[in-house]
Amino acid sequence: MNQEEVVLCGSSAYTKKYYLNQEFYSLPEGIKDELKILCVMYTEDIGGTLTLMFDQEGQLQFQTDADEGDLLYDEIGSVLKIKQIQRTKRELLEALEIYYRVFFLGEELTEEDLED
Repeated sequence: MNQEEVVLCGSSAYTKKYYLNQEFYSLPEGIKDELKILCVMYTEDIGGTLTLMFDQEGQLQFQTDADEGDLLYDEIGSVLKIKQIQRTKRELLEALEIYYRVFFLGEELTEEDLED
């Protein structure tokens, strides 16, 4: 794949909607449910929008955004919440990165990947 970024999923406090990229529908239901809960809880707590996307190296990135006049968006809380998610959901996020690198980027699994 020669794309710069591939969106995995996202949620918006403005539209009250969750999106999962159809290319990832083959993920196990439990993983899809966990992603939905993670995204929706973030936007309910913080506001704005949250998008999880893979960069061209296969690293999972968190992108947040808020409307310019949104006084309810918690910018400091956003940073703290993302750090909390990255800490508490570390295994899930790492497994998603491995999945993406293997199935989308065509990389081979290494011993290091299996040890983590």
